[in-house]
Amino acid sequence: MQYQYEADLDTRVVVVQNRGMKAWILDSTDAGLRLQEVPDPKVRDGGAVLQMRAVQVPAYTRVLTMGGRGGIATPTVLGIGGIGRVLDVGDDVQTVRPGDIALCTGFLETGRLADPEEVLLGWTGIAGRGAASAATDAMRRVWRTGTFAERALMPASTLVALPGAEHYPHPASLAFLPWLTIAAGAVERSALRPGGRLVVTGASGQLGGAVVLLALARGAGTIVAVGRNPASLERLAALDPRVRTVRSVADRAADGEAIADALGGDADVTIDALGAAPTVDLTMAGFDVLRLDGTMVLLGGVRQTLPIPYDELMHRRITLRGSWMASNEVAYSVWRQVRAGSIDLTALDVATADLEDPDAVLARAEATNGLSIVALTP
Repeated sequence: MQYQYEADLDTRVVVVQNRGMKAWILDSTDAGLRLQEVPDPKVRDGGAVLQMRAVQVPAYTRVLTMGGRGGIATPTVLGIGGIGRVLDVGDDVQTVRPGDIALCTGFLETGRLADPEEVLLGWTGIAGRGAASAATDAMRRVWRTGTFAERALMPASTLVALPGAEHYPHPASLAFLPWLTIAAGAVERSALRPGGRLVVTGASGQLGGAVVLLALARGAGTIVAVGRNPASLERLAALDPRVRTVRSVADRAADGEAIADALGGDADVTIDALGAAPTVDLTMAGFDVLRLDGTMVLLGGVRQTLPIPYDELMHRRITLRGSWMASNEVAYSVWRQVRAGSIDLTALDVATADLEDPDAVLARAEATNGLSIVALTP
């Protein structure tokens, strides 16, 4: 089956044939991911073409391709985020310039302040209540080129130029920048202060590991990293003496007691980065250890309803916030911290892969966690 799509853009129709470059194609969630030759993307107004250099393959990618992470517009070149060199830009684009190394967030917004709508391109994810609309359908239809490819066409608004990135000594590790940006959004929303006491539930996952790196850079005094994978927790503990680890036993009371012991008291902030956990016990253990006037930020993929007690939320004056994606300003701030050495990406264990065997790469990605990642380097 050839990869082909049509996209309406200002009454023009773009028809893509089967030639030009290698990319990973998802025809449907029943078909599986496959390698195919597709056309080289052509620049158009509002967009830029990138030569992809490093793109993280999340551990849950295979689950996503099977429909386990929500709806996705197919057929599509799959892939979100990554680092690339800008090859060409639309005549109206000034955000990035040819030759720039740029971060692609894949996070596209309508820009309407009264009723904003947001989607992830080449991936699953719709902001708000998660319901598709004419606007989100149009955004996904017009921009249907993900980053698991040699080259990608992306809206300029999803790109952030990274001055100096061409000289960064560990380019494959920059594939982790989108995850660090998402984590930074949660840390910003938590109002964590230098010296503060932080609990990260789901810390043995990749997003949780990113939160720990960001919190260290922000000057957290104590970070209790809670998760289930002992090897991942050991890697986090080795980062800094401020990091203390708790291995979850999947029991709310027991986990809460262990977290409080590790903290030596209550938490100022809890950031929940759990994936699709079978219960809410660990999330609620993180809620239970918050101090009066504490803050909890929900960042992960828990699908259950949280049993938040009204009276506790009120009497303890808890701030409960959601965090989904982050602004380009936050992304640029993360890059500046990486460039300055405040965030040390040598802590990552990065395995590189090419595009030739999608199934093998997904299998390698499934085995990763925490600060261990697989980066496509097309």
